[in-house]
Amino acid sequence: MSKARTVRFHAHGGPEVLRIEDVEVGEPGPGELLLRVEAIGINRAEALFRGGHYIEPVRRFPARLGLEASGVVEAVGEGVTGFVAGQAVSVVPSFSMNDHGVYAERAVVPASSVVPRPEGLGAVEAAAVWMPYVTAYGGLVEVGGLRAGDTVVLTAASSSVGLAAIRTAHRVGAVPVATTRTRAKRDALLRAGAAEVIVTEEEDLAERVLALTDGRGADLAFDAVAGPGVTDLVRAVAPGGTVLLYGGVSGLPTPYPAFDLGMPAVSLRTYTMPETTRDPERLRRARAFVESGLRTGAVEPAVDRTFPLDAIVSAHRALEAGHQVGKIVVTVPH
Repeated sequence: MSKARTVRFHAHGGPEVLRIEDVEVGEPGPGELLLRVEAIGINRAEALFRGGHYIEPVRRFPARLGLEASGVVEAVGEGVTGFVAGQAVSVVPSFSMNDHGVYAERAVVPASSVVPRPEGLGAVEAAAVWMPYVTAYGGLVEVGGLRAGDTVVLTAASSSVGLAAIRTAHRVGAVPVATTRTRAKRDALLRAGAAEVIVTEEEDLAERVLALTDGRGADLAFDAVAGPGVTDLVRAVAPGGTVLLYGGVSGLPTPYPAFDLGMPAVSLRTYTMPETTRDPERLRRARAFVESGLRTGAVEPAVDRTFPLDAIVSAHRALEAGHQVGKIVVTVPH
C-alpha cells in the first residue's frame, strides 16, 4: 500500500489542530474509487466537525475531513461501472466524514458520490460547485417547493450556498432577497443577482421584506444563521410560508417563536443536504439541475480564493473569519 499526505486531527479544537500526515491509502473496495485529488472545496461542516459541533460526532481519532473535491480516477473498485482510470471527476458530498475524507493527495470514496467532470470545467471550479448547488436546489426546490413568482429570503447570502441559492431562485423564476450583516458585501450581492439586499445591522428585516412584497411577506426563508434571528424571519414570511433552517452560523440557541395570535401561521423546519444526496431520485434531479446549468451558464461556481494544501490551517482560519464571498478552495499539487 502507498502513502499520501492527508489532513487529520487528533483532538477537537480550532484550525491549529489540523495536521498533514503520511497515511496509508489502500485500494478501493467494492463500490469505491481511488482518486488523485486536485482541489478541495472547504465547507463550514468541516470546521464544525473539527471543533466537535457538527450534527454528527467524531467516532474515533485521529479523524479525517473533507466532503467535496475534484480529481482524477486512479483505480476502480469491484462492481463499479461508468468510471475508468484517468477520468476527471468531482466528489458530491453524500457520505460521513467518519468513513471517508478528501482532505488528502489521494482518497478512497464511494463511487455513488462521484460524478464525471463536465468538459471545460477546471479542477478548482469543479471542487466548488456541488455542495453549494445541491444544498440550494434541494432546500429551495425539493423541500421548499420554490416556484416562479415566489419571494425567498436568503440569509448569509455571501456564502457559497447563498450565492448558489440566488442563482437557483432566478432559474426557477423566483425573487431572491439577500441579507447581510454589514454593508461591506452589499454591492457584491447585487452583482451576484440579488433582487434586493437587506443590511440587518441597519434595517428591520421583517419590515423591509413586508415593504418589498406589498405587505404579503416572503413565501420562503432559507436560513444558514439560526439563533434569535429566526423570530424576525418568521415575521417576514407570509401565512402558509416556510422558514428552512440549514445551518447554525450564529452558534446561539434557536428559540421556537412564542405563540402569538398576531403572528403568521408558518412552517419552521430544518434541512440538511443528506435529505437530497441520500435519496436516489432527489439526487438524480439535483444532478440534472446542476449539470444542465453548467452547460448553459445558469450554474456558475463562485470561488473567493485558493490556498495550497500546506496552508490548510490558514484556509480554515479564513473560512471562520467569514470575509469571503463564495467558496474557499484548497489546491493539491502533485
